[in-house]
Amino acid sequence: MNADATIARPTDTGADTPAPARVLVVDDNAMNRDVLGRRLQRNGHEVEAAESGAKALACLASGRFDLVLLDIMMPDMDGYEVLAQLKQDATLAHLPVLMISAIGDSDSVVRCLALGADDYLTKPFDPLILRARVDAALLKKRLHDEEQRHTRSMERELQIGRSIQAGFLPESLPQPAGWEIAARFLPARQVAGDFYDTYAIPGHGIAVLVADICDKGVGAALYMALFRSLLRASATAERAHDDGSAAILKAAVAQTNDYIARVHERAHMFATVFFGILDPASGRLDYVNAGHEAALVVGAGQLKQRLGPTAPAIGLMPDCRIEVASTTLDVGDMLFAYTDGVVDAIDAGSAFGEDRLVTLLTETHASADALLGTLATALEAHSAGADPFDDVTMLAVRRIG
Repeated sequence: MNADATIARPTDTGADTPAPARVLVVDDNAMNRDVLGRRLQRNGHEVEAAESGAKALACLASGRFDLVLLDIMMPDMDGYEVLAQLKQDATLAHLPVLMISAIGDSDSVVRCLALGADDYLTKPFDPLILRARVDAALLKKRLHDEEQRHTRSMERELQIGRSIQAGFLPESLPQPAGWEIAARFLPARQVAGDFYDTYAIPGHGIAVLVADICDKGVGAALYMALFRSLLRASATAERAHDDGSAAILKAAVAQTNDYIARVHERAHMFATVFFGILDPASGRLDYVNAGHEAALVVGAGQLKQRLGPTAPAIGLMPDCRIEVASTTLDVGDMLFAYTDGVVDAIDAGSAFGEDRLVTLLTETHASADALLGTLATALEAHSAGADPFDDVTMLAVRRIG
């Protein structure tokens, strides 16, 4: 009696039974290929056979398979070499491979597993064990495929979020006569918690703003949109500002702070913000620094001023005390506002640091934009290809006369 005829056909159709799959059987022996092929077909799988390692790699390159049953002892190219090449191919590395051989010594088993095989069967093999191993390998691949589909879906959603978030940043920066304004936004992830903004406030000047939302990722990105919209809407609302820029700043920061602290109290989200209004005619800058990194004023090759905090971070508590400070930018001076991702950028163990930042800021640069390009390059070189530690946002405002 043919041994294959004695194999009972399973009736279990539970959730753990894999769906029919496309299987590649690789063996230089025609009888072995035929036996394996018929047994797999009885279990509902589609089977393709290859008589050599080279033919197997050609089949894998031209078609989609869910599983490979790979013989070890073959002429010209043995199973070890086929397995090694398969696992080195990024498009095939996830494909499960069951090694089948008459060799049952432990060294051969260890070598196959070390090369990336999922399991190992020795000839002659029990058909029921063969089916169990095939089912286990196919379930593993199904889970991998579902994970990849979920990952691709999440990546698409994040890309949409990144595109939407980019829309919250200004398409162009105001360039009042006698001034240069430039910005860089380098998110560490698909979406970021940093943002910058600059726009005209008729009758008062140019708003310049850099902010950093606590936390990272999607949550920070959602609150980035909220903080940015509240601050801009409050600062540009149609109302009389009898007291000038200081009143605008104080009202915008206070209203945003109280809304976040009261309405979103349970989220425990807050933002550090540097928010200034520049009068291009006089060079006067009124500003609120809400718990943010000190903005730097440089000129004549030196650091002239650090514009430190004048208020707590926005959203921590309602009705907090907000002070407005002011300074004046002379011809040749530059205001540099940034988020902590600049000074905290990490290489093998050390941070970029404020000292290095100030050294670069006080060098001669052709323009504000050229300066930011130099800084971006220096940060990339400092990190030496490591994954970004934090979002980086930089805003430079330079008075050129």
